[in-house]
Order: sequence, then C-alpha cells, then structure tokens
Amino acid sequence: MSWGRAPVVLLGGGATLLLSFLWMPALLPVASRLLLLPRALLSMASGSPPLPSPASGSGYVPGSVSAAFVTCPNEKVAKEIARAVVEKRLAACVNLIPQITSILCSPSFSDLFSYEWKGKIEEDSEVLMMIKTQSSLVPALTEFVRSVHPYEVAEVIALPVEQGNPPYLHWVRQVTESVSDSGTAPSSA
Repeated sequence: MSWGRAPVVLLGGGATLLLSFLWMPALLPVASRLLLLPRALLSMASGSPPLPSPASGSGYVPGSVSAAFVTCPNEKVAKEIARAVVEKRLAACVNLIPQITSILCSPSFSDLFSYEWKGKIEEDSEVLMMIKTQSSLVPALTEFVRSVHPYEVAEVIALPVEQGNPPYLHWVRQVTESVSDSGTAPSSA
C-alpha cells in the first residue's frame, strides 16, 4: 500500500452525469458570487463606491441619502428638533428612539478646540433621533441642530446609505429636493 498517491476511481458516463447533477445546486451560489468578484475588486481598487447596477433599474446613487443620528436630553427637545427639521425639509423623516443609555467620558468644553477632561465617566438617559435626509443637506442639518440644541456640543453623526428600498430612498430625495436645489441653508427658528 502506497500512502503517497490517492486511489483513482473511474466512473462510467452515467455515473459521472448523475454526480454532476447532484453537485450542481451546491456550486451555483459559489459560481454566482464569483461572477460578482471582478466588479467588487474593481470598485475596491479604484477607491470609489460601486455604481448602481443597471439591472436593478432603481436609479439610486449609493450614498446620496444619509441617516443622521442626534442625541437629545429628553423627548420634548427631540420632538421640537424633529418637527423643525421636517418642516424646513432638511429631513424627510425622523424616528425618535426613547430611553437609550449613553456612557461617556465627561469633557469640559472651556475651549472648542481643546478638551479638558474631568476624568469621570457619566451615564445618561437620552432620546436618539434617526434622521433621513439627502447627503448634500447634512451640513445644513448639522448647522441647524447646533443652533437649536441645548447641549454645548451636540452629537450629529451622519452615515451614507449605500442600499435600501428604492421607492423609500426616492421619497427621501423627493421630499427634500427643494431645499437641496435652493443651495441655501434654511434659517434657524
């Protein structure tokens, strides 16, 4: 018996055909992923996000809509800011997520450019706002939130939406389109 070579099994034509049909369903998901690999590698190499697939027909440009997150000290403040950004068309929709717990290192904002750490950890109950808007409106949204928010340094973080329900993403763009087209930031309340 030789351990250096694997045994060779020869199958007849019918057995080979049957075996290939049995293995084909298991290989289809792998093969379909391999077909997408060149596109993914190309977009990674270029450093730009992938373009929308012509097959999808949605017309959505990845990243043109953003979800912005803002924390507020209570529901009253969150509702006031939410209503204002929707009325001003800086956002199409705002979800309020109550009773989140934020754990943070407490800074002293004596100077906006340098933090003097008090060295203690704080835990607060807050309301999280999830704001859907056009990415081009994030600077105006941020400016407005900063002007009306009670915190000395308001949290405004925006993430681009790469994928989603095309009709919903179209609606977000449509509702906020007039503000985006005007090129001017709405004045604060």
